[in-house]
Amino acid sequence: MSDIQRHIGVHMSDEEFKQCDYADEVGFESPVPTQIVSNGEYNPLPQTEHQKKVEGLIKEMADHHSKKHGMDRRKFLTTSAGMATAFLAMNKVFGPVFDVSDAEAGDMEMSDYRAAQLSNQFIFDDQTHFIRDDFQQEGLLGLTKWAVGAKVNSRIDEAPMTLSRYKMENYLKEIFLDSDTKVALLSGAPFDDPSWWLISNDAIQHACRAVNKMAGETRMLGHAVITPKYPNWMDEVDRALEELHPVAWKSYTIGDPFGPSKYAWRLDDEKLMYPFYEKVQEAGINTIAIHKGLMPRDYEKAFAGTWQHATVDDLGQAAKDWPGMNFVIYHSALRPWLADAPELEMAQFMKDGYIQWSTDLARIPEKFGVNNVYAELGTTFASTCVTNPRFCAAFLGQLVNLMGPERVVWGTDSVWYGSPQWQIEALRRLEIPSDIMKSQGWKIQLGGPNSEVKQKIFGANSSHLYNLDIKYGMDKPFPADKIATIKADYLAMGGERSNKAYGYVAKETNKA
Repeated sequence: MSDIQRHIGVHMSDEEFKQCDYADEVGFESPVPTQIVSNGEYNPLPQTEHQKKVEGLIKEMADHHSKKHGMDRRKFLTTSAGMATAFLAMNKVFGPVFDVSDAEAGDMEMSDYRAAQLSNQFIFDDQTHFIRDDFQQEGLLGLTKWAVGAKVNSRIDEAPMTLSRYKMENYLKEIFLDSDTKVALLSGAPFDDPSWWLISNDAIQHACRAVNKMAGETRMLGHAVITPKYPNWMDEVDRALEELHPVAWKSYTIGDPFGPSKYAWRLDDEKLMYPFYEKVQEAGINTIAIHKGLMPRDYEKAFAGTWQHATVDDLGQAAKDWPGMNFVIYHSALRPWLADAPELEMAQFMKDGYIQWSTDLARIPEKFGVNNVYAELGTTFASTCVTNPRFCAAFLGQLVNLMGPERVVWGTDSVWYGSPQWQIEALRRLEIPSDIMKSQGWKIQLGGPNSEVKQKIFGANSSHLYNLDIKYGMDKPFPADKIATIKADYLAMGGERSNKAYGYVAKETNKA
């Protein structure tokens, strides 16, 4: 594995990596990606025929509407009407899954009004990433001018860790200026070789403190990554408790995301983990986020002997034994898309109601009688949404109906996917088709863009998990802190979403 792969967090093999391109270098900059984008933890599927049709419709409709408004296609697609156009195209191809109208796509004032009405919605992103840890606080105050004038470098051959796509400034731009996100949780990942860590525990907390000090509000929270089975791993836990004060813990039961690890472990290992749960619960930091699911296509070979640790068969007993702990399962344990025809997986779900690994997670609360297990949506919501929205609705609907809407938390895995605004809009507009509701016997629908269910997913559940006394919403906007001021200045200066993603796409689907 190359140094570049290690620096940018690619978990695929060398051969798999060679089959990918950087999403911001190729393809069509759509408001909603028109092919699957990978965060590096799994293989992106080639663009499907359905996605090609969606892309063609977006271009066709955008060309029509942009001329009417006297702007080029690229500019139109950065507007609220352009975003509506993308979801309208998806509905035309996949059937009515998103709440969007032809009028929104054609009427700029209507789409802008809707966007403005929803902009105060409280959104807590439970999973975000950047990989640079050498920034300085004073640089944050120049964010407005940087964000407006930035020309994101499209080359990957410059020195790792200086790539503008992964800089702190670009992270803040994409998360806070180009989306309605109000609070973000910054996360990291462990590796058998500590020199490969993308961001250190100290850097995570430094970033959070710098941003919050500058903002005058709690805008960022941070994990402390733990490494069970490492020599003296509890020493780092003790140091984090004493010096770093994270809001939660983060780890990978597979040990190392790059390949078979000698440090793979289980949540229900009484000798290894139960003393940890006791210690952190007593300290009041009782939430742990665990990477599950989402592995490369050849995981059975590439992670021989450890891939089983990415399933949830170790979760139920641990959750039952430690009711005072909160277990947040990143990616909702969804096994990566493995078929070349995702619609086949949707057809299979309609037959048996089972989604590999994710359904196992959804059944744990009832099976074990627990209420301390949460499903996080990072990457899996994004990838299923752009590949087969009906499957996305089924995936999310199952979590909401089996676990309860208070046990599903919002996360985007950005900055890999660029601005998370398109994901936010997707959830706001997503509805579970009636045939899916009926076939599964579900009672809980997602509701409108600011329904009680979506409010819980977007922010209320995470606010509870991380002890944030935040009661902001549509009728009580988030305080006008420094970041809000910077955002207002940025928009006044002509700032706009770039519609870029920073993950990886299948090479064979590249388009000019």
